[in-house]
Amino acid sequence: ASFDCLILPGGFSYGDYLRVGAIARFSPVMKSVVAFANAGRPVIGICNGFQILCEAGLLPGVLMKNSHLQFRCEWVHIRVENNRTPFTNQASFGQVLSMPVSHGDGNYYVDAKTLESMEEAGQVVFRYCDEEGGLSAQSNPNGSIRNIAGITNPQGNVLGMMPHPERAADISLGGTDGLTVMRSVIEFANSAPPLKGQ
Repeated sequence: ASFDCLILPGGFSYGDYLRVGAIARFSPVMKSVVAFANAGRPVIGICNGFQILCEAGLLPGVLMKNSHLQFRCEWVHIRVENNRTPFTNQASFGQVLSMPVSHGDGNYYVDAKTLESMEEAGQVVFRYCDEEGGLSAQSNPNGSIRNIAGITNPQGNVLGMMPHPERAADISLGGTDGLTVMRSVIEFANSAPPLKGQ
């Protein structure tokens, strides 16, 4: 079968009893996910999916307990920091999107050296912000370093994000900004050359 994109959804894999995403990272399907990502195909990890991608080594860094130790389920604003990815090509640079978060372990952290290389390479794709796009501690729902809400791998084909675009994909859900991510992937998939054997 041919797949245009793999999405690792949110939820609580294996109850997250050990550490978020730590057990799911050993799930047999992850071998196929890693192979798909290594072939340059798009992979999205949302919330727990983001945590799993970090545990699997497909993305740098780690997701820790929220800095205030509270579970947060609320709508947030995120600013597009790179609109040249398979996941943001339908967005404008600096565009502010609104979508919900629902997590207790969304505090993204990475060491300073890796963070600087990520910034230079454009791997920081989304940052938590206010409605006007301003960055502040108040607009950061979990304490993530530099307000980071979403990142890619160095190749740009693997995205991890804590906010839920799939929960902002219909007006009946409260908003449609999540469609920007989904439409970007569709545009990318439609323009990407097919892989041999796909």
